[in-house]
Order: sequence, then structure tokens, then C-alpha cells
Amino acid sequence: MKVADFFCGAGGFSEGLRIAGFDVVFGLDNWKPAIETHQLNHPEAAHHLGDILKIAVGDIDSVVPDTEVIVGSPPCVSFSYSNKAGKADKSLGVALIEKYLQIVAYKKHKKGSKLKYWLMENVPNSADYVKDSYTFEELGLPGGDAVALQVRVRNIFNAADFGAPQTRTRFVCGDYPVPSKSVSEGNRVTMRQILDALGDPSGEAKGTVKDISWSFQTSRSDLTDHRYDTQVEDFEWKNAKRQKEDHGFMGKMSFPEYLDRPSRTVMATQSAVSRESIIFGTSEPGMYRLPTIREIACFMSFPVTYQFEAGSEAAKYRLVGNAVCPKLSFALGRAIADAEGSPESKPVFKSRKPSTDLTGTARKKSKSSRKISAKFQMHVPYLKVKSMRVDLDNVRSDFEAEKFVWRVVLHRGSGKKALHCTPRFADVERVMRKHRLDELEAALIASFGKNLPSASAFQQAHVANGGQGLNPEKALATIKSIVDRVFPESGYADVVVPAGESAIAMGRADLPIRVAAALYACLWLVKGMAQPMKQLMVQVS
Repeated sequence: MKVADFFCGAGGFSEGLRIAGFDVVFGLDNWKPAIETHQLNHPEAAHHLGDILKIAVGDIDSVVPDTEVIVGSPPCVSFSYSNKAGKADKSLGVALIEKYLQIVAYKKHKKGSKLKYWLMENVPNSADYVKDSYTFEELGLPGGDAVALQVRVRNIFNAADFGAPQTRTRFVCGDYPVPSKSVSEGNRVTMRQILDALGDPSGEAKGTVKDISWSFQTSRSDLTDHRYDTQVEDFEWKNAKRQKEDHGFMGKMSFPEYLDRPSRTVMATQSAVSRESIIFGTSEPGMYRLPTIREIACFMSFPVTYQFEAGSEAAKYRLVGNAVCPKLSFALGRAIADAEGSPESKPVFKSRKPSTDLTGTARKKSKSSRKISAKFQMHVPYLKVKSMRVDLDNVRSDFEAEKFVWRVVLHRGSGKKALHCTPRFADVERVMRKHRLDELEAALIASFGKNLPSASAFQQAHVANGGQGLNPEKALATIKSIVDRVFPESGYADVVVPAGESAIAMGRADLPIRVAAALYACLWLVKGMAQPMKQLMVQVS
């Protein structure tokens, strides 16, 4: 059966179907590296580089061949929860979905139609924007308010349930038979299995490498995009570690990655400094690295012979991270083939060479300065007690006028029921008078001195990203060390200020003394910055 693949990207949907015995004859995408990658790996298909929205109804047949199967994966950026917590503008995403459905409906209803199955894949959040049926009028086709297309099947699949070494959930709708899970939760393919099979990126290219997902072997010398340096700098992994282990309101994540499980969802953007970063330990203590492109591709379940045609690591990462897991598309394809009574065929895995192989390249990352308008919001590190934390931020600043407002916020809990307030210095001082205030102030003066930076200088130190002077991250780390000295956890973990004795009680909750000390220290810092230059609008209360 012939397949047309829309928004084909690197070709994950196409590759799984090819391995399942289908004939991929068409690929469409608007990004040149995607089309070039699809063309390199699926040279028998016709390719169209362009915007699907610009294909007029009257031109569909001249662009798109008639096939028994149509698949598509409209870009998920606007639907992804990682984009503005799922609140991004959905209009373009919906337009792309409806244009794809228009083409499906057109092919379905044309005279002598061959179309039997169609599928659309996207992030789970997109399910809310796909209706159960569409009229001809809604899809911009002649036929009025009669139903042109029905979405007969709607499912959320986890690629790990079908053999992919990645827990990647996706919404797949359309008209197709539903595949059964092929892997139980306790037998999922792990990252360790992939890393062991590929070998250390610094190793020699000797012998053969086994493809874990597709059970074949190939020469290790043919392995591309793997034997190169992905080491991360100290400031990168420390930033990622902090966000994974000490996020303000989200749970703790492993650092480095716990390898005896499938990979987390691979993103389209490679990062070494975020909570979503995938970071591995190395044989050298205190040294960490990012996955290679080949490792990430194997986490997606691409064959080790599959190539990515792009000129940089970042572009290749985008190609991989935006793809459909071939193991999932293979399962979908086999369900169709079984429904058609088609026997399984033995796939051929050919090793082709991309124009750019990352082998031998080195990754170097240096800190760069931020814009003067860079925002800051962070809590005192590794200090959350009874779901309470103390944040320092500059989000209320007038960045255009370069008038910087540094603010201290006390938070309790997370989600819709979270509480927060901006306590007054006098109220916190009143609380701390009963709890070693003299020692706390002496420690603050000894650590910061009496001449604190102005709000403007504090912002300049922030945007310098590790340059000279006191910056917000250094200040918070210093405050944490002061709290640990004056109010060590061993003796003060359970000491609280009763809600009835404090004007800053959060939802009638007691205030842990270590949190109160951090709150006082942050307010002391901000108050000290306000004294020499009040015109800079430093907010104390």
C-alpha cells in the first residue's frame, strides 16, 4: 500500500511504515533540512518543499499523489504544554490541522478514490482541538453542511509500549485499526541498553554495533553522529542540576539520568541548562555530557543506519526531536497490514552517508551576557520547608526605562491552590527578634558588607552572567549558607513560628524558622540596595 506523509519532518512516520512493508511515495514539509533528510532516507518518494496552507483545493491532485494511506503530523509547538504552559495561541496549529483534513477529505471523496486509511499524530493537548466530524463547508470544500470527514478513532499512545526506548505520549486520530501494545511496562527498552549497544562516544570504531530497536547489526565504522564531544561545562550542568533537584514548585528529577528506564520525552531543542536537559554522567567524576545525536535518534527508535541531513548539531537535534517514533508508526502500520491480510516482510536497512557527520567535532560552550531586560526569579536554593520557599525576583521592573524593582515573595504550595505574599520588612523583623536576630544580622554584614550594590548594579551583575560583582544567584547561595550556619537543619528543622504569632502567616500555616530567616535575609538585602538610590524604585514591601 502506498503512503503520503504530510509534515514529514525527518521521516519517523514514513520509516516505521516502510519497515512495516508500506511504499512511501510522497513527503511534504516546509523546512529544507527535513525534506533533504526524508529524501536521503526515502529516495523513492516524491517530495514537496513548501507551505501546505498554500496548496489550493484545485491544485491538490497536481501536488499530492493518490494513495491508500495518508499520514500527517502537524507541528505541535502551539499545542505543546511546554509552550507557555499550554496557553500559546492555537490558531496556526488549528489551521494546519484543518488544511491537512481538507486534503484527506478531498482524496477520500474524489472519483475513483484509493484512500482507505488516514492518521494524524500530535501531542495529547491537541486532542481538544480536533472535532469528531467535519462538514465540507468547514473544510473549505464544495458540499455544504454534509459530513465530509469523520474522526472514527482517537487514542493516546505511549511509544514505550511499542518498543521505543522513550516514554513519549502522542494523540493519534483518524480512521485506522488500533494496534495492541507489544511491550509490558516492566520490559520496556532502557537508555542503558541503547548506550551499551552504541558504545562510548570516545571509543574506537571497531567491530559491529547492534540495533536494539530493529534487531540487526552493522559495522561500527558506519555509525555517524556519535563519536564526538558532548561534554558540558560546570555552569551548565550545575544550572540543570539545580532545576531538576530544587525546582520552585515541580517535583525532583534524577541527575544525572537514571539509565535503567526509557528516556524521557525528547524535545526539539537541545539544552544543557534546563530542567528538561538529558544529561549523562561520565567515567570521570564530576564530568557530565549530553547525548549524541545518534543516541537521541536511537531513543526515538530510528534505525542506527538512519541519517539526518543538516549542517549543525542543533538542526539535527530538531529533526530528531520533532519526529514520530518509528516504533509507534511501525505498530500502526502493522495493524493496518494485518487488517488487510498482508504478511510481514523482512525490511532492508541501508547505510547512507549524510553530507555532514558530527564525528570528531568538539562542543565548546561559554557564558554570554544577557540583555539588560533579562528577568530573574529564583528561590533560596535547596530551602523548601513544609512547601514554603522564598523567591527573589525583578519581574515588576520597568525594563524599558531601566528602572529595576527587586522583590521578595514568600510562596506556599504549587498549582491553583498556591499562596504567595510580599511581606513587609518590619513584620519579618518583629518575628525574628525572638530568634537570634543579632547573629543573623552579624552574619549578613560579614558576608555582604555594609555597602550593598544599587538595584541597577545588581541587575548589571545579573545580565553579566557570572561576571564580577554580587549577582542574584550568588546572593541567594550566600543567604542559604548563612541560614545553614545560624539555623542549622539539624537543630531547627522542626522549629516554627506559630501562625497566631506572625502577621505573615500563609493560610493559617506555621512559618518554619529557617524559611523566616531566609525571608528576613532577602528583605535585608533588598532594603540595603534601596538606601543609596531610592529613585530606582526598589520595592521592599
